[in-house]
Amino acid sequence: MGSSEWVSTSMPYLTPREKGQSDAWGAEAAARGRRGSQRIVHAGEIAAPPEIAELLGIAEGESVVVRRRVMYVDGAPCELTDTYYPAHIAQGTRLAGTAKIPGGAVSLLADLGHVGARVQEDVIARMPSHEERETLRTGADEPVLQLTRLTLDAHDQPIQVDRMAMPGHLQRLRYEIKIG
Repeated sequence: MGSSEWVSTSMPYLTPREKGQSDAWGAEAAARGRRGSQRIVHAGEIAAPPEIAELLGIAEGESVVVRRRVMYVDGAPCELTDTYYPAHIAQGTRLAGTAKIPGGAVSLLADLGHVGARVQEDVIARMPSHEERETLRTGADEPVLQLTRLTLDAHDQPIQVDRMAMPGHLQRLRYEIKIG
């Protein structure tokens, strides 16, 4: 494994943090002796794109709240993450703003009464858009991994959709599944 490769597991991003803990991204990077940071490039209400609307169980074009971020490891961009929330959950909350959320969005969702109970993740490889390639500093022939994560509550209601794009040659996704 090269020193620039990043091994990512989903579990730290699915459970609320304890009061006073940093966000999962910064904590995961620090545990590996690295520096994780993020820049929120947009937050607010938009019309739901078709696939996001379908995952959230709403009509295409219905209002959702999105937070768009560029994730960094040691100052280098390594992931683009768009997180979508149903408007009835996120309108008027810190999820709709560009300020950093202490403990992360999953902790804020839990404080608002929305706790994930089940997650569905889909991963595909695809070529990046021109904008993604520029932001991630990848070559024209380098694919990205796109991870789409749907988080559902205990009543199987969608509370969040994450759409991430990561340079394929730098990323390894690790899944640990408890059986039984």
